[in-house]
Amino acid sequence: MTVRDIIDKRALEAIVARTKRSSARAEFLLERICLDLEERLETHTRKFASKALISPWSDHDGFQFLDADTFSDSVWLDERFVVQPESFELVVDAVNLHRINDVPGMLVQYKRALKPDGLFIACVPGGDTLTELRQSLTHAESELYGGVHPRVLPFMDVRDAGALLQRAGFALPVADVDSVVVRYDTMFDLMLDIRAMGETSPLADRPKHLSTAKLFERAAIHYAENFSDPDGRVRATFSFVWMSGWAPDASQQKPLKPGSATHSLAEALKDGNQEG
Repeated sequence: MTVRDIIDKRALEAIVARTKRSSARAEFLLERICLDLEERLETHTRKFASKALISPWSDHDGFQFLDADTFSDSVWLDERFVVQPESFELVVDAVNLHRINDVPGMLVQYKRALKPDGLFIACVPGGDTLTELRQSLTHAESELYGGVHPRVLPFMDVRDAGALLQRAGFALPVADVDSVVVRYDTMFDLMLDIRAMGETSPLADRPKHLSTAKLFERAAIHYAENFSDPDGRVRATFSFVWMSGWAPDASQQKPLKPGSATHSLAEALKDGNQEG
């Protein structure tokens, strides 16, 4: 493990393996992602002949429409996308990038794997994900112990997503956010779902000792007091950053160079005022 690593890959491997063995996986958010991915790809008239899917959950039935080559352990564990350059017309990363220590380096590998004018699209948990839980745990731990430990993975901001795509060399980068609020009876029901999703914390700096029942009881009280509806059920926010970019190609539309416009904004405004 290097000093920059925030993800404990051994812990991550155990989390994913345990989840895949379980007969009670919570997949409703993954199903939402699959449907959204299918809709987004349908907006492209182009048909992608060669496709790659990178996800720990690539075996999920919702991804079958892609008919893609699947990559899992070698990417999210080793952070190496070992394929020949310009191998695919489409590369999809589904709920995987938040498990990567070197996200900029991973994006560069994805771009290298794309044919010219190939499309990269990814879905990653966004910055507002589990904000209610994070706030409640932070409040409880600070109140009880006078300090806090990292307990939830850091999630990506949509502005960071666009900047990362540009840094990796993608053309025409786009990033947007899809959010959904799910309601639970208690904070503990939410935590059971997080475990069933395979999204418990693999942070290298997570507390290695078992957290006390007192901490979670205090967090649950704060959660209910601050993030509940009139019927007593609590809210949990899940946001997903969708990011996409194209491997550069001479055929792509280019932005106009500064100073190349044939009409100035002042002239356009003047003409509009004269018409009025």
